[in-house]
Amino acid sequence: MKTLTNIISILLIACSSAIAASGAGTEGNGLLVTLFLGFGALIIAFQLVPGMVLFGSMLKGIFSKSTTATSMAKRSNSGESA
Repeated sequence: MKTLTNIISILLIACSSAIAASGAGTEGNGLLVTLFLGFGALIIAFQLVPGMVLFGSMLKGIFSKSTTATSMAKRSNSGESA
């Protein structure tokens, strides 16, 4: 097992310069890749706006007084029927 580890490490050390100089990673992103990523970012941004509006209205509904429950309670206390 130790000899196998030694052989693999020697091969990796010997081939590291060949792997580093392959030139495969020098290509930049093309125009279509940039447009695709931009389109995805636009979708996320445009979905974020209505989501925040719904979240804000949910918080407003949770933390505001309910006018119908208050008016119903006043009517039941005064003897009026709903």
